[in-house]
Amino acid sequence: MKLFKRSLPPERENAAGPEALSAALDGVMDPATGQGLVQAGRIQGLTLAEGRASAVLEAPPGQGEAYMAVRDAAEAALGALPGIQVAQVVLTADRPAPVRTARLSPEMERQGRPSAGTAVRPAGVRHVLAVASGKGGVGKSTVAVNLALAFARRGLQVGLLDADVYGPSAPRMLGVTGRPALAESKRMIPLEAHGLKVMSIGFLLEPESALIWRGPMATSALMQMAGAAWVEEGAAPLDVLVVDLPPGTGDIQLTLVQKIALAGAVIVSTPQALALDDAQRGAAMFARTGVPVLGVVENMAWFEDGSGVRHHLFGEGGARRFAQDAGLPFLGDVPLDPALREAGDTGDPVGPGPALAAFDAMAERLWTQLDRAHPARISPGESSQP
Repeated sequence: MKLFKRSLPPERENAAGPEALSAALDGVMDPATGQGLVQAGRIQGLTLAEGRASAVLEAPPGQGEAYMAVRDAAEAALGALPGIQVAQVVLTADRPAPVRTARLSPEMERQGRPSAGTAVRPAGVRHVLAVASGKGGVGKSTVAVNLALAFARRGLQVGLLDADVYGPSAPRMLGVTGRPALAESKRMIPLEAHGLKVMSIGFLLEPESALIWRGPMATSALMQMAGAAWVEEGAAPLDVLVVDLPPGTGDIQLTLVQKIALAGAVIVSTPQALALDDAQRGAAMFARTGVPVLGVVENMAWFEDGSGVRHHLFGEGGARRFAQDAGLPFLGDVPLDPALREAGDTGDPVGPGPALAAFDAMAERLWTQLDRAHPARISPGESSQP
């Protein structure tokens, strides 16, 4: 099959701007329609920055494998443009969405659990820890980022996977920008910030871009990010990969537990009853899919005014009681701290104070659980990539 239809017009040979990128991708034929990729609506998130061109290629349902050659041709077309030093095209493929039910039957619960040998850790990663919540707005990303930073302060090798493809937070919270480079294996190389290796869909799209993807397309992008080159050849493995999950219990969460071997999960909630109801659903999902819940975090637990008086704006001790009733470890509470909010907005780690102390204590408790379960270190590349 001939993938290129036409070359760039001569007047665009001297500079590669957005129009030149679109024209180059329209010079690659979409096998399903016979049109150029842009004209066929296969391209999202086309960006150009500092000599790096990137885009997302959406394959038709179930045709991801068939479009790998198209992806390669699209990368070659972008890479041939003047001034383009790195070209990267991420391939996603839609699949029929699974049937969902409000309650899982015993048979469906068994189907949801990872089969022996099917769920694997990303290559060179010792532990994968998911941070989840049943609903949005409880500060789950704040907890995930600061737990990762707390692990790093302990001297561990740490990665952060921002799995919330619809609302990525890691780029802003860690103050990191740029585009992931590609390893020889075509796997993306995570960016680095504050001692962490970081992957986020936010690195591949403009900040104002909105992804309009169905669940299976989002999970396809997630698996490509999870399979990043977390460890360079000959380097020490990651001790822990923290995964910031999107809120809820949908396709992305189920894909993660079915395809990636999780060492455990952390549930984040505020003290209020409404958040706790959703936290209970999140914990139930992990229980039904065979993933141990390593603890519960109560975020926005109190606000301390200038006189030192604590005000429990969202109730008091709700997440602690939920953990006790569910028989789960309570990892600690995090105050509603303006310094923590400012740190997330500016991309700097939070300074000394009650929030920093809380995250350090949580990281110590979690690492004790993780290290006790699997004390032997692994060598880079031991596990199969997802």
